[in-house]
Amino acid sequence: MARLRRQAGIEARRKRKFRLAYKARNTAPAPPNLLRWPFKADYPDQIWVTDVTFIPTRSGWLYLAVMLDLHTRLVVGWSMKDRPNQELVNEALIMAVEQRRPKPGLIHHSDQGILYSSGSYLALLKKYGMLRSMSGKGNCYDNAVAESFFSSLKNEIVHHRNYQTRDEARTEIFEYIELFYNRKRLHQSLNYQTPMKYKSERVLPN
Repeated sequence: MARLRRQAGIEARRKRKFRLAYKARNTAPAPPNLLRWPFKADYPDQIWVTDVTFIPTRSGWLYLAVMLDLHTRLVVGWSMKDRPNQELVNEALIMAVEQRRPKPGLIHHSDQGILYSSGSYLALLKKYGMLRSMSGKGNCYDNAVAESFFSSLKNEIVHHRNYQTRDEARTEIFEYIELFYNRKRLHQSLNYQTPMKYKSERVLPN
C-alpha cells in the first residue's frame, strides 16, 4: 500500500498538533494538582478550569482560550487571537473575573503551559486571590472538563465548517458560546439543564 501511494502521489491527511514553538524560561515551578476524579465543585466560582485550543481557517489558525466554572460548566470567560500569546489567556481570565467577581480562594486549574506560568499571569492570579492548580505534565485527562468543552465545540460546529477568515470563525464561536452553549445546551452532568439555568438555581455558601 505504501508503494502504491507513493507511485500515485497520494499522501495521508494528518492532524496538526497544537504546541507552542518555544520553551518556558524563568517560570515558577508547577503547583500541585488540587483536582481529583470525579471532577466536581460544590458551588459556583469555587473552581475554574482553563485551556487553549486552535481553530483552522483558510486565513490561518484562530486561537481560543476559555475559562469554565466547574460546578455549572458555564463558560465564564473567553478570548480569541490570531496567535497564542500572553494576551489570549490574560483576557480570558480578566473577562471571567469582571463577569463573576469571585471571592478570594477560588481554585484556578490549568495545564502546565508557559502562558499559565508567566509573570503577568501569576500577577493576575495573586491580585485576584486565586489558588493555582495544574495538571500533571503531559496528562490531558487532568483537565478533562476543558477538553470536553473543546470536543463539543469542534464536533458540533467547527468540524462541519470551512472558515474562510478568522472573523468568520470568531463570529460563529461567539454565538456558540454565548447564545447556545451557556443558554441552550443541555448537560447530562447538570441533570439535563443548561449552564445558565443551573447557575441561577445555585447560591454561594455564606
